[in-house]
Amino acid sequence: MANKTQLSGMRGVYLVAAELVGHGFVVSVTSRSAAGADLLVTDDTCAQAWSVQVKATPKPTTYWLLGPKARQLKAPSHVYVFVARMGGQPEFYVVPSRVVAKHVRVSRRPKSTWYAWVKQERYRDAWYLFGRPER
Repeated sequence: MANKTQLSGMRGVYLVAAELVGHGFVVSVTSRSAAGADLLVTDDTCAQAWSVQVKATPKPTTYWLLGPKARQLKAPSHVYVFVARMGGQPEFYVVPSRVVAKHVRVSRRPKSTWYAWVKQERYRDAWYLFGRPER
């Protein structure tokens, strides 16, 4: 059975997928074992395409944990969507991967290293970063 963290992650993926469909994009959920991309997104003519990594938490937060590869992943077609407060009105932060890579905070502890992206309000509901879907 899936644990709470896995369920929160899956819920976040489907919330982001639904939001993108609402903006007119075609969205496909990847296999949960796909590295780096939770969603594949395109406009209806396939003229533009993106990979999307979703990071979600059910609670209000000021940061999301990432993996160490987040500092190297800077593809123009790769976008992160950070989701918070999934119970009630979710908050979405749409951030290009180059911005995430530049702003990853690293916290080193004696037995571990943490990587995180700290919330930046200018990316809240920044769905415009996907452009306009072709119609």
